[in-house]
Amino acid sequence: MIATHLPSRSFCLIRHGETTANADEIIAGVTDVPLTQRGCDQARALSHRLWPEPIALFASPMSRAQCTARLAFPGQAFELHNGLRERDWGVFEGHPLSNQPVREDTPDRGESWPDMLMRVQTTIIDICAASEAALPVMVCHSGIIRAARVLWTTGDVGQRPPNAIPVLFEKAGQQMLEKTL
Repeated sequence: MIATHLPSRSFCLIRHGETTANADEIIAGVTDVPLTQRGCDQARALSHRLWPEPIALFASPMSRAQCTARLAFPGQAFELHNGLRERDWGVFEGHPLSNQPVREDTPDRGESWPDMLMRVQTTIIDICAASEAALPVMVCHSGIIRAARVLWTTGDVGQRPPNAIPVLFEKAGQQMLEKTL
């Protein structure tokens, strides 16, 4: 599925730092899990990054994203946006990653892939429109980055993005190009 509407500008997505669920290879879509010490260190390392332009900072309401935002951007205010939350894997929450269902299947009591794509599209388009002259930087989750790829770049989810590495979706005419910052 390729989105028919592009965001109005370039934007940056950052997957939260490593969590206990990441380290244990557990599905934790909407399950609130803390960062590991490594995850905190990954987030702090981002605080030394120089940004080429002013930023508008947003974060998923999940504590792992909020903690990453606080450590990566100390002293900078950020806005929570529920649309940046990870996918709800329903009955698979807390299970090993090896048991994760096919992305296109809707897990019992979970969120469908088409619904997630629609949520991500609406959220990112709205955040970009509201960010005015500042680069929107969103601290979010692997699933959000993968959905953005499907919507605006390759049409494929690609590899799981690394923790705490900024991914720029650069608007170039009528397309978006994905670049690691």
